[in-house]
Amino acid sequence: MRIAMVTGVAGGIGSATAKLLLENDTAVVGMDVADAAPAGLSGNGNFTYFKGDLSSTGDRDAFVALAVRKYGRIDVLVNVAGVAPKVRRDLLEMTEESYDFVMGINTKGTLFLTQAVSREMIKNEGDCRGYIVNISSMSGYTSSTSRGEYCVSKAGVTMITTLFADRLAEYGIAVNEIRPGIIKTGMTEKVKEKYDRLIDGGLLPIKRWGEPEDVARAVLTLCDGSLPYVTGQSVDVDGGFHIRRL
Repeated sequence: MRIAMVTGVAGGIGSATAKLLLENDTAVVGMDVADAAPAGLSGNGNFTYFKGDLSSTGDRDAFVALAVRKYGRIDVLVNVAGVAPKVRRDLLEMTEESYDFVMGINTKGTLFLTQAVSREMIKNEGDCRGYIVNISSMSGYTSSTSRGEYCVSKAGVTMITTLFADRLAEYGIAVNEIRPGIIKTGMTEKVKEKYDRLIDGGLLPIKRWGEPEDVARAVLTLCDGSLPYVTGQSVDVDGGFHIRRL
């Protein structure tokens, strides 16, 4: 049985990812700021929940220590946790407080958790010592001037993916990312009507919302050994949004 760590496990993508990993011979240690894990996960004997804040050094260290103490190793890390600005503001009105909040979780937290887990994965034996999958976003390359801090944070995740893929390749640790498009999650509920109109108007070649399970399936493919010669790759799970069309 493999051992996976998943952040943002109480959210739509994190929960779907944890469930799919559990169904595929993987024990999961999940972290979120919620008081308790989703009901669909909490009853599984191979799931362990840790309440913590990704932006906190102490919480990140305790999360890693829990996984190592319970299982002795870490095989998979899925960095899902992310936040949007508490208030959407025009780029010219964006505050440093909002920037620090978003970057502290989405980028800084992701980077330093990946660093800590990488140090543990290097201790594993074998040609393939681990898999790291980062959840970035179409916003990492798509301008949205009412939430510039989010776009910057996700562009940063892409570089985190590139850097760790380069650094860890010698240890047989694959590092890739998924860039979700318009996915049905709590983060997109507030703008549902807007995206309904855009999708109906032809924004996406695959004319539907994405589901958390669409992202989870891509995560599984990137960490189940199917792609041993792939690292540093961005996979767009976006219904074709990234295609430039005339």
